[in-house]
Amino acid sequence: MSGNIQLLSGTLAAAKAEDRAALIAYLPAGFPTVDGGIEAIKAVLDGGADIVEVGLPHSDPVLDGPVIQTADDIALRGGVRIADVLRTVREAHQATGKPVLVMTYWNPIDRYGVERFTAELAEAGGAGCILPDLPVQESALWREHADKHGLATVFVVAPSSKDARLAAITEAGSGFVYAASLMGVTGTRASVGAQAADLVRRTRATTELPVCVGLGVSDAAQAAEVAAFSDGVIVGSAFVKRLLDAEDEAAGLAAVRELAADLARGVRRGA
Repeated sequence: MSGNIQLLSGTLAAAKAEDRAALIAYLPAGFPTVDGGIEAIKAVLDGGADIVEVGLPHSDPVLDGPVIQTADDIALRGGVRIADVLRTVREAHQATGKPVLVMTYWNPIDRYGVERFTAELAEAGGAGCILPDLPVQESALWREHADKHGLATVFVVAPSSKDARLAAITEAGSGFVYAASLMGVTGTRASVGAQAADLVRRTRATTELPVCVGLGVSDAAQAAEVAAFSDGVIVGSAFVKRLLDAEDEAAGLAAVRELAADLARGVRRGA
């Protein structure tokens, strides 16, 4: 099972060897439908994303802005279940061979069962989990089972994180570190700003793990800006918005594939 996290680490290392940042895309499972969501994720990976995060829709996504909240609502009204999230992981990974992670709040995993979730995620070919609201000091049970199944545990650091806390978080994590570029919720922004570069610098002082930046990137120019100082550029709301704005499913797939290609050029700019 250890091949899952090795694929993730190898993908990030390959991007570094090309002197560029990796492009990491986020889309929630079950949006606009389970089948439509799988096709959208495959389109993003085919378009040029190196890695994808599959969101597990949650009724109270406290760190997500209105765009992702809207998509989560649509998925939940459609009846999306954890089984659908795992199917999304499996089919996206099998179709593309690229690393697929799950991004989820802790409560659904806790209710589903940590051992069951980690075993099933690994069996589906998942590379790991991003857990934005699981405190490191409460993560021992999760990490024990994730390690057993060869899954990465990706924690989130923020500009408010003090250096000692950064060190504790990065020591416990694996795969990569998710650096939230700004305080606040997810969403596209006009500028990603200097806070992110400082956070990456401080995080790198504590770890050899790649540091990938999310929250706010929406176009190739911003991707290039973030790629200049990070190991990975994470884009979510911009992809979700393309699907929300599309007049039909075919148009949505074309739109996210096009955006992925544009962002992939951005992370390679200057490489």
